[in-house]
Parts: sequence; C-alpha cells; structure tokens
Amino acid sequence: MEKEIKILGEKDTRSGFGEGLHELGKTHPNVVALCADLTGSLKMDAFKADFPDRFFQVGISEANMISMAAGMTIGGKIPYTGTFANFSTGRVYDQIRQSVAYSKKNVKICASHAGLTLGEDGATHQILEDIGMMKMMPNMTVIVPADFNQTKQATIAIADLESPVYLRFGRPKVPIFTAPDAEFVIGKADTIFEGKDVSIIACGHMVYKAIEAAQELAKEGIDAEVINMHTIKPLDEKAILATVKKTGCVVTAEEHMINGGLGDAVAQVLSRNTPTPQEYVGVNDTFGESATPDELMAKYNIDTIDVIKAAKKAIARK
Repeated sequence: MEKEIKILGEKDTRSGFGEGLHELGKTHPNVVALCADLTGSLKMDAFKADFPDRFFQVGISEANMISMAAGMTIGGKIPYTGTFANFSTGRVYDQIRQSVAYSKKNVKICASHAGLTLGEDGATHQILEDIGMMKMMPNMTVIVPADFNQTKQATIAIADLESPVYLRFGRPKVPIFTAPDAEFVIGKADTIFEGKDVSIIACGHMVYKAIEAAQELAKEGIDAEVINMHTIKPLDEKAILATVKKTGCVVTAEEHMINGGLGDAVAQVLSRNTPTPQEYVGVNDTFGESATPDELMAKYNIDTIDVIKAAKKAIARK
C-alpha cells in the first residue's frame, strides 16, 4: 500500500506563472500584462522583455490596474494583472466587483505571495481570506494550482476561457510532482492517490502536504485517497461525491482561512448530497505573523502532521 510519487525538482509556483505568461505572449497576440510595481516578484520579466508594447507598468496603483484591465477587454485584449494576492483582492475588491465580475470582463487576476508562506513580510501581506472573497463573486472562476508545472499550465489554460479568473499562487519553492505535459482542465479535480479509508482534498501548497500525509498514513496501514482540487470554482462536485462514497470521510486542506475557503465549499456539497464526517486543515480565524514559511505552517496547524491527525480523526468519526 505504498504511496509513491515522482518528484521532478523544486520551484516556486510564481515562476510557473511567469513561464506560462511568456508562452502566451508567443501564441496569443491579444494577451497583455499589467503589473503594480512587482515585475520581478511576479516573474513577469521575460514577458516584459520580449513583448514591451504589451506590458504596462502601472506602479503602486492596483485599483487603477484593475480598471485599466477591464477597459482593455472591450478592445478584445486578454489582460493578465499581477501583484501580491493581498493587493489583488483586498485592496481592489470594489473595482473587481463593479468593473470586472458584474459585467463579465475577461480579466485574469493573477495573485502571487498568497497565504502564510509569504513568510517574513507578516500579517499585513499574508492574505488568508482571498479564496472566499473571490469564490463568492458571481461570474468569477477561482484556480489554486499545486506546483510549478500546474501553475504554468493553468496560466495558459485560462487564456481560452472567456471569463473573469482569479489565479492564486505563491512565493516559496515547493516540490514539482505534476507532469510538464499534463492537461489542465478547469473544473476537473486530479486524483493523485487512490484510497479507501479517508479522502484528503487539498489545493495549492497543501497538495504536497497531503501527499506526504498519505505516505506516512500508508506506513500505518491507512489507505488515503488524495485529490488535488485545483479549481475551487467551478467546483468538481462529482469528484467529491465519488471519493467520499469510497472512503466515508474527508479532510480538506488549504493555506487559507477555514471560513470561506475550500473546506466550506466541500462541506456545502456534502451537506446537500451526502452528509459525511469532515475535518478541516486551515488557518482558524486568525491573522498570521512574521516568520519563515515552515515555522508559520507548523504554528498555524497547516503542516503534514496536521493533515495526518485530521485524517485519523475523520476515520474515527465514521
């Protein structure tokens, strides 16, 4: 019952966005990029260098950036905006609501440095509410890819979706475990491990934590199914119902507030269709603080050991 997975290296997911954006520059002439004074942090340098007439540095003016992007769609452009997740959502929520989501503008809101793994910049920058904010927005697609390859694939895939999109990724280097040529299907979850005892549904950086947890649980004879729920909205309800039918209990794991995130979305599906024991791994109604990503994940109970504990608790509730 060993759970084996091939690790292809280690890289930050924001670099996957940068490479995906650069590829789009070559294949999609209508793709333009806007950045709020964080070109290097968002890894948008290659796009800027090769397509300078399609790159717009707006400065520390995030609300203006969203409004500009909305206007560009009227002329047929596909704008990708880039800044930290906190500034991509909390600072510009009104502009997104009124100028993008309400009128279904084809803007791709690309947000780096999300969650606690932003690290030393501290609570003011570590947004943990953004998934909830964006998934509650009508007409908005919400995607949280798991590693470098998947972030690159998602960046490319959303160009062909004529809809507002929120794409969330991060700062630290994390293991790469998805294939570079894998197909990214918006709204369709990926099953990483099959299992029969407990379902672990995770997104973003927590997918690899779920993989590690499943590997440790296997040593104890517990067979965990691991689902990479990279699309939070539209949610793959069929995948959720299928996995809990097999296992009878579920753990959700996210680098986000428990309130309003992936766990809440899964719970709604289960409560409407098949009430199932569920445990949550996420930040519990608190702000973060300044420390290393590893220290923060341990302190705020979103580490591998926390997924393991939640899995055992969920199984005990069956």
